[in-house]
Amino acid sequence: MSGSTGSAPFFIQGRLVEGGDEVHTSRDLGVSFATPKLDLNALVQPRTELPPMLNTSLAEIIDFLGEAGARLADPGNPHIEACVEHLAKVSLQPRVAVEHMIRDAASYLDPRSLRELVEQNIPDPAALDGWVPHTDHKGRRSFIRAYPSRLIHVLPGNAPGQGIRSIAQAALVKSVNVFKMASADPFSTVAFLRTMAEIDPDHPVVRSMSAVYWRGGEDRVERVLYRPQYFDKLVAWGGGDAISSVMKYIGPGFQLVSFDPKTSISMVGKEAFESEETMIRAARLNASDVAMANQEACVCSRFTFIEATTEQADRYCQVLAEHIRMDHMGEGTPRPLEADLREQIETLRMMDEDYAVFGALDGRGVAIRSDEPVDFHPLRKTANVVCVPSLERAVKYVNVATQTVGVFPFHRMADLRDQLASGGAQRVVRLGEAGPSAIGNPHDAMYPLHRFVHWIANEDGCEGDD
Repeated sequence: MSGSTGSAPFFIQGRLVEGGDEVHTSRDLGVSFATPKLDLNALVQPRTELPPMLNTSLAEIIDFLGEAGARLADPGNPHIEACVEHLAKVSLQPRVAVEHMIRDAASYLDPRSLRELVEQNIPDPAALDGWVPHTDHKGRRSFIRAYPSRLIHVLPGNAPGQGIRSIAQAALVKSVNVFKMASADPFSTVAFLRTMAEIDPDHPVVRSMSAVYWRGGEDRVERVLYRPQYFDKLVAWGGGDAISSVMKYIGPGFQLVSFDPKTSISMVGKEAFESEETMIRAARLNASDVAMANQEACVCSRFTFIEATTEQADRYCQVLAEHIRMDHMGEGTPRPLEADLREQIETLRMMDEDYAVFGALDGRGVAIRSDEPVDFHPLRKTANVVCVPSLERAVKYVNVATQTVGVFPFHRMADLRDQLASGGAQRVVRLGEAGPSAIGNPHDAMYPLHRFVHWIANEDGCEGDD
């Protein structure tokens, strides 16, 4: 696929910057888009200037984000409408899925959720608003503050809603931010920020945000910006190559907060085969974890480890493929499987009883039964169902790249979670609930807001020293 989406403007410290000076090509579909010339000086706020949000209360920031959320959810928002049209041309997702993800992201700005997010991530949220006094058991006095950092965010291209989540998290910790957009989505973050600017273009939240595009790995940009005199931390989402390319810049004073590429799995115990009804229920829950966001997100299940005979597993795969093919979220049909993936699956279909393939290779859902995990990455609603003698034995397939593990029956989570955590998994849920996590929970084994700030101490002697 080729063509053009037209112009992709920048947003720099509250100002919209338009132009077509540079032409780029999207990663997945080879669609061209034009951007203004990148002015690196405009992205840097001198350290002699205090962060714009420093003395804006957390309560005011949350109120502002809440109002922005209402405007983003407005069906008549022209910036979101234009964004959806542009993204539909560069995204692997169908148009209806893109729209669903962007509209759904607005709910992240619910003030109740934002307050809970802060309370879960920051031990004492008062430290975001000022210097919190503390006296230790020896009488030594200190003041502690969660001080705003200067952050560069390398955004993913497969999740349009991540831009608004990153903006919200950055606002809650009052950081100064540059968002590097992806070639697979050079539109949504600017659309979000333009909506906020219409509320108040001079609001400290708006003035703390810049969203631009450059080609990942472009040395003339990154060797200038990725420096501790300008920024404190690089918040990176992306594939292994994207993370590896920035590692050379990491050093004293410039830290990496990495949301590494992850794979999620499902575990289905023998209890699923106690009855046909129970088996169908497990397969339906499994299918929702596979098909969510058309299997583009890290939380989507790609491998299912199942305690079953070959005959039981084949029946399970048949039902699983049928349920994957249902459009549960109204997200539409994803693009067809690429030729090399189709070829690999077709090869398995022609092999002996070691493999069985259920469903059609049209991008709407397929399940592959095997005794070992396949050696390719399942994509576009593809599930690999692996027969194992026990779920405990399946833990050997878990590693530090395993993000979410969905378990059925639910009561077996308690017996498996320590082993899963030891193997490297970061989240254990009920099968069918891999989607949105509980508000404020750790992400990739960390509390992100806690990592985004600088924890500064002002020590003031001992009591009685005055």
